Amino acid sequence: MDFVSGLPLSSKKKDTIWVVVDRLMKSAHFIPIRFDYSFDKLAELYISDIVKLHGVPFSIVSNRDLRFTSRLWKKLQYALDTKLHFSTAFHPHTDGQSKWIIQILEDMLRCCILEFAGTWEQHLPLIEFAYNNSFQSSIKMGPYEALYGRKCRTPLYWSELSDNKIYGVDLIKETEQKVKII
Repeated sequence: MDFVSGLPLSSKKKDTIWVVVDRLMKSAHFIPIRFDYSFDKLAELYISDIVKLHGVPFSIVSNRDLRFTSRLWKKLQYALDTKLHFSTAFHPHTDGQSKWIIQILEDMLRCCILEFAGTWEQHLPLIEFAYNNSFQSSIKMGPYEALYGRKCRTPLYWSELSDNKIYGVDLIKETEQKVKII
């Protein structure tokens, strides 16, 4: 877990992305938040965006951000029986997986801002989709395929279907174009 902060304020008043990475499957979740979210709000998002999809992790590696070293966060993880591991100045590579994915995320965000002239938050779901469906050499497949055991159906090339069979063709064409660019 780590944060990408200092982003321009989005229309929904978010300025930070909480990055959560599964080290085994290489899958990632990008959760838009505000830098000043309380512990309660982060705990709620953790349950609703991570635990509901993947269950409770055995361990979490994060940096020493105050939100992750707080007494409340430690108590929550203790109650969930999750071991906490923190990177240190002497071993910053402990958190290397999330740092690598954050670099990829930042590159994709730049693309969205330059190409779409929209807010980063609006395109974050497509960025997460594109990342989780991209080939990872370390696992020899995309994270989605590793997680679910099959390739993901994507919106790419859906517009080749006949127009009269698809509701919302414009949305599909627009999404297909954006995913191609990302």
